[in-house]
Amino acid sequence: MNNETKNTETQIANVFDCLAITNVQVFPFKEGPSMGHMKGLATVVFNDQLMLRGLRIMDGENGLFVGYPNDPFYKGEDFRYIAQPVTRQLREHIENCVLEKYQAAIA
Repeated sequence: MNNETKNTETQIANVFDCLAITNVQVFPFKEGPSMGHMKGLATVVFNDQLMLRGLRIMDGENGLFVGYPNDPFYKGEDFRYIAQPVTRQLREHIENCVLEKYQAAIA
């Protein structure tokens, strides 16, 4: 491993040190025709201090992914998210934690 790769991994680890996922709860749905692509819901807790509810576990064309809560009062053409990660690294970290817990719950 070269120094550049090591420094990048250290920087990513430091980002998540300040915003650690301390708890993940998943609520898988029973299979049924009315559920469509949504497979379950999830709640994530950061640093035992901040809770993010309403994450949707979705089955898309490229497999499972995590959808973020939408603003139900937004009247525009697109969705507007109530909360979402700003960086790709945090989005992937949240998605990995949620989907690992989901796979364990349905197994």
